[in-house]
Amino acid sequence: LGFGIAIVSASTSQLIQIADSSLLQIGIIIVATMLIIFSVYRGLDRGILVLSTVNLYLALLFIGFVFILGPSRFILEMGVVSLGTFVGEFFEMLTWSDPQERNDFVESWTVFYWAWWIALGPFMGMFVARVSEGRTIRQIIGGVIGYGSAGCALFFIVLGNFSVSLQLEGTYSLVTKVGEGISPAVMMSEVISFLPYPKIWLAYLAIIGLIFTATTYDSASYVLASGSSKSFEKSGQPARWLRVFWALSLGALPLTLLYAGGLRELQTASLVGSLPIILLYILMAVSIVRTLKKFQKHGSESHNQPTFLIK
Repeated sequence: LGFGIAIVSASTSQLIQIADSSLLQIGIIIVATMLIIFSVYRGLDRGILVLSTVNLYLALLFIGFVFILGPSRFILEMGVVSLGTFVGEFFEMLTWSDPQERNDFVESWTVFYWAWWIALGPFMGMFVARVSEGRTIRQIIGGVIGYGSAGCALFFIVLGNFSVSLQLEGTYSLVTKVGEGISPAVMMSEVISFLPYPKIWLAYLAIIGLIFTATTYDSASYVLASGSSKSFEKSGQPARWLRVFWALSLGALPLTLLYAGGLRELQTASLVGSLPIILLYILMAVSIVRTLKKFQKHGSESHNQPTFLIK
């Protein structure tokens, strides 16, 4: 939650010309937490699903406008080149550990984001399973990997190559900004300022950043409430008070860490918190393989081809 508000904070700071301070970030976390509470209180269909749908259309609209208002041909051509480079150098990038120069890029980006996704994985997997009732495991894996990767690729191609065009034209030097230690959130808000009517797009970026954050952590609150419930409502959902409790808890943690020292402490906490979860992943992997083998054996004995559906 603390990292999700970074882009909102940077965009708001750029929009209304105030300092991007811890006080501003705390205020945005409070607003995001209220939005999460509203979404998770209304439930899976009337809250989480509605907010996610709104978020999807707003994000696609944003990307569409950046593509149209920006250097469309350059973005398209560089997108094709980028995909080819990614496929061709995938394994080299995957295993690169920077043994010679030993700068902090690998630790600050590659290793950190591996740890971040490890920490997010358990609750995200449970939520995907919860909303995928009636689908096969093959459909779920294909959907999550396929649509998820396509969405990430679309954002990187459009926003990334729009930024590259500014670098090549000499309009905005990303290289200089990186060397100065400027955060990615600040650089993104500054890049968006080069679109026509920058105030509109900065406000738009802040709004979708806030909703993106809320749609991630209302799901987390829902999963935590489900996992800690002994009984469920008639609708099959955990109690509302429990959903709200977890939403408040998720909001309180980044507030505490920000008060203690800022976003760097959030990054460290994410890395440390992900380490014990690796053991959980091992147990989960063994468990699901054993479960699938059990169902496969049952299907063979009954002379039926087993179909694994999520319930």
